[in-house]
Amino acid sequence: MQLKIMPKKKRLPAGRVPLILFLCQVISALEVPLDPKLLEDLVQPPTITQQSPKDYIIDPRENIVIQCEAKGKPPPSFSWTQNGTHFDIDKDPLVTMKPDSGTLIINIMSEGKAETYEGVYQCTARNERGAAISNNIVVRPSRSPLWTKEKLEPMTLQNGQPLVLPCRPPVGLPPPIIFWMDNSFQRLPQSERVSQGLNGDLYFSNVLPEDTREDYICYARFNHTQTIQQKQPISVKVISAKSNRERPPTFLTPEGNASNKEELRGNVLSLECIAEGLPTPVIYWIKEDGTLPINRTFYKNFQKTLQIIQVSEADSGNYQCIAKNALGAIHHTISVTVKAAPYWIMAPQNLVLSPGEDGALICRANGNPKPTISWLSNGVPIEIASDDPSRKIDGDTIIFSNVQERSSAVYQCNASNEYGYLLANAFVNVLAEPPRILTSANAHYQVIANRPAFLDCAFFGSPLPTIEWFKGDKGSALHEDIYVLHENGTLGIPVAQKESTGTYTCVAKNKLGMAKNEVNLEVKDPTRIIKQPEYAVVQRGSTVSFECKVKHDHTLILTVTWLKDDHELPSDGRFTIDKDQLVVADVGDDDGGTYTCVANTTLDTVSASAVLGVVAPTPTPAPIYDVPDPPFDLELTDQLDKSVQLSWTPGDDNNSPITKFIIEYEDAMHEAGLWHYQAEVPGTQTRAQLKLSPYVNYSFRVMAENSLGRSLPSQPSEQYLTKAAEPDKNPMTVEGLGSEPDNLVITWKPLNGFESNGPGLQYKVSWRQKDGDDEWTSVVVANVSKYIVSGTPTFVPYLIKVQALNDMGFAPEPAAVLGHSGEDLPMVAPKNVHVNVLNGTLAEVHWDPVPLKSIRGHLQGYRIYYWKAQSSSKRNRRHMEKKILIFQGSKTHGMLPGLEPFSHYILNVRVVNGKGEGPASPDKDFNTPEGVPSAPSALKIVNPTLDSLTLEWDPPRHPNGILTEYTLKYQPINSTHELGPLIDLKIPANKTRWTLKNLNFSTRYKFYFYAQTSAGSGSQITEEAVTTVDEAMASRQVDIATQGWFIGLMCAVALLILILLIVCFIRRNKGGKYPVKEKEDAHADPEIQPMKEDDGTFGEYSDAEDHKPLKKGSRTPSDRTVKKEDSDDSLVDYGEGVNGQFNEDGSFIGQYSGKKEKEPAEGNESSEAPSPVNAMNSFV
Repeated sequence: MQLKIMPKKKRLPAGRVPLILFLCQVISALEVPLDPKLLEDLVQPPTITQQSPKDYIIDPRENIVIQCEAKGKPPPSFSWTQNGTHFDIDKDPLVTMKPDSGTLIINIMSEGKAETYEGVYQCTARNERGAAISNNIVVRPSRSPLWTKEKLEPMTLQNGQPLVLPCRPPVGLPPPIIFWMDNSFQRLPQSERVSQGLNGDLYFSNVLPEDTREDYICYARFNHTQTIQQKQPISVKVISAKSNRERPPTFLTPEGNASNKEELRGNVLSLECIAEGLPTPVIYWIKEDGTLPINRTFYKNFQKTLQIIQVSEADSGNYQCIAKNALGAIHHTISVTVKAAPYWIMAPQNLVLSPGEDGALICRANGNPKPTISWLSNGVPIEIASDDPSRKIDGDTIIFSNVQERSSAVYQCNASNEYGYLLANAFVNVLAEPPRILTSANAHYQVIANRPAFLDCAFFGSPLPTIEWFKGDKGSALHEDIYVLHENGTLGIPVAQKESTGTYTCVAKNKLGMAKNEVNLEVKDPTRIIKQPEYAVVQRGSTVSFECKVKHDHTLILTVTWLKDDHELPSDGRFTIDKDQLVVADVGDDDGGTYTCVANTTLDTVSASAVLGVVAPTPTPAPIYDVPDPPFDLELTDQLDKSVQLSWTPGDDNNSPITKFIIEYEDAMHEAGLWHYQAEVPGTQTRAQLKLSPYVNYSFRVMAENSLGRSLPSQPSEQYLTKAAEPDKNPMTVEGLGSEPDNLVITWKPLNGFESNGPGLQYKVSWRQKDGDDEWTSVVVANVSKYIVSGTPTFVPYLIKVQALNDMGFAPEPAAVLGHSGEDLPMVAPKNVHVNVLNGTLAEVHWDPVPLKSIRGHLQGYRIYYWKAQSSSKRNRRHMEKKILIFQGSKTHGMLPGLEPFSHYILNVRVVNGKGEGPASPDKDFNTPEGVPSAPSALKIVNPTLDSLTLEWDPPRHPNGILTEYTLKYQPINSTHELGPLIDLKIPANKTRWTLKNLNFSTRYKFYFYAQTSAGSGSQITEEAVTTVDEAMASRQVDIATQGWFIGLMCAVALLILILLIVCFIRRNKGGKYPVKEKEDAHADPEIQPMKEDDGTFGEYSDAEDHKPLKKGSRTPSDRTVKKEDSDDSLVDYGEGVNGQFNEDGSFIGQYSGKKEKEPAEGNESSEAPSPVNAMNSFV
């Protein structure tokens, strides 16, 4: 009988219509297989395949991309709504939709703002079979606001007190990540005593003096925009208290004895308790009436935070945190309630039905609170959608009966509560399709005997086809007791045997037709290890082998691999694999372990293992290790013309195995006393077959080598002279180069005596022109290395051959090499030379290449000779210097660097070959433009005076053009080396001397001086100088004091004073009053005291400040008398208004006082009674 696969029907409780779910294959969702051949003519409603997240936070600095991708047949079209209304993208030039897609691209990088497009978006994909919709995509731009400006007062508290440093970051989207650092961007250390809370604040259970710092900074990192905002630094100062009073714990957060916490199912539940106290409290967590889940509970922040991942309703309850130290304990209860956004119990699945069939869409979701279920059809609430008589809604189920093609549609199930929603699209596709088999025809399956075999038969059809399997051409039926037929059409053979090999046919049938497909099954023999490796125990340093013989199906490729302790073998030369064996030489302790032989084919793998044990060797006297002794008893046998067999007896290996033998030979005929390498063989061999060359008188010697080194050579063997033969090689390095324009010098590397192969070594030298029809010209020369051919044309290519020969014959015919006859100087100069001046120091030269025939040799390149044109006077003084630049190869242009600006240059170009250079091209003149000048050659300041300085300079050594002017900038420098205002002065170019007047006396000035051309300003030269002061004044006073009229005037004044004193003395002695005295007595001036009667001196002023020195800026009394303390020689009289001052040592410091202008006089009261010196100086 035939075995058929029929869809199974499930019965529902009474009162419910049967729900029939048709499966094409066992896949995650009911949909039409996306086989390209199937989709060519199979219609399918739209299915959303990709969309942006529900809560879509965008970067406002980048274009907005809202994804919406869907599949269907025919391909769906797309539309969008924005905030519940149609979004017409054609009216917004910034919005485009990707081709063959519903994805929106909003170009805000060129213009526009992200806030303009903030809102709720929904995508609809539609074709003739229905419409699928996306989630409501809430688009919001990310925000990273700045911290509000605030003034943070420094915090001062005593040692041991609690402290909370608030962070209060700005509200961003999404919320920022908070961390605390210092000014050096180093994270602040945290511990059980100091830690950061979930709200970002920094909590101190108790402060210590080391907590004092001024840079507690809270940072907020907004990951979406990759920005970090910083709060103002907080300063904390901890004062050490004499005694720290310990105290029991109290909670810094949360407050009180109890609090509530609500979390959504599937999220991470985070509970936090931070306590203060001295000593620092320790936090413990328990759950009342329950235990904390083992695999989902984690402790963070030094036990202060309890986290439970993948939280569910079962995690609701009361959680206690306990803070404890040596003085007591306190607890806080957190009541946790777990709510749940909607989650699927059974999401609706796509239905593929044939006309007249029944089916159902089931949408079941759960949540806390219980979600409400609503249905839509093609994106429209089902209550207002077009009526379908085959459809009936029963709560969370839509029941279909006797569907027709018009029943095709896409249905949306929306499950929502206050915490969120779920939206699922599921289509009903009513198709009438005959069976189709999707598995490739004539597929070939291979399987190992006695193992399961699975033959695929993927299919599609509507109504769902039944599947039948047949074996062989005669159509024999497959029985259930031997085969397993799966719902997806696959035929399973639980235990394949050799007789299972053959052709199998899969037949799919429904009421609309039939389809079939043939596949082939081949059953192979299993791979077997018929000889397994065996357990072994060996001594250290010995050799061990493991055998592994494998038998396999001859039609499969076998690979055998060895493993040690399930890893690859060490990359060590001690491990060798030879056919069916693994050999380990010089076994060490590390070599012990399990060795596994793994045999692989494309269909199966088998393995076998054995253990190797390594033990210490039997104790023996300590061996003496050394290099081997030399081999001995060398013997030559099987002596032939070009080979001989050499055998020897090894010497003692001195406790280190011989690894190899090295064989050397001596040619007593050609190089007596020199030994050359001949061959080497492994240390296990004691003979070698040696290849010999003709006409050599051989002697051989052998050396042995072990891990410690090489032995001395053995005694030489007997000599063996091989027969002569013709050479078997020709000279190497054959070249043809001419030394003169009319010759060809042919050179080669001669053969040595060993290579001559016989007596009478000579060379046959042959040559002919490459491009001519001449015959070869040959000559036989002795054993030399050069031959010169004379009378050749200049620089002509020749083909050259050098063949070795001896008395026995010629060597093989040599290959011809290319040479050239001698070169001559080029005949033609480059033409069309022109110069492109790029700037004042660089020019580019171009020329036409010289014809190759005129070069008459190998082109080496071109040389440019150039020089700066000198005037006739300069040429007489110095020889004109030419410079040369060489440009290799066939270049036709080059750069001339390092030119001098504003100069006249001359150049010519010449071609160069191996012989030399050709004639020069006509001289080409060019001028370089002006450049900036160099600095003036020298700058010095001469003739400093009280208020002037004279500058002298030399023009720039390299003006690089016509000087247009000089620029002088200068500024004063005060005593603190601060620079004053900068003064800019232009000086004609023809000047080399300039005097600056009206300068401040005794003032240091800094000068900046540079020249200019039309190209710009050159380098500057600087200098400093000081105006004079002390010497000038002294000289002025000395000059006045030595004048004759001044001496006479002073004598007259002295005489008058003497007469006056005499008269006053006489009058006093007489006791009378003179008229002036009478007037003074009658009109007493309150400021003038009468003369003292006891000493006859003048009275002093009655001002309250008589005994005080005059202050800066003070004036003489109104009666124009001069106090005794005032010096007639005061430098204030010479200061020209500058308030000069003196240091304690008398040095003048007024020049750096910072005042430049004379203070204005204050009426007549400011005038002083002039001393004689002052009076004279006023006339100078």
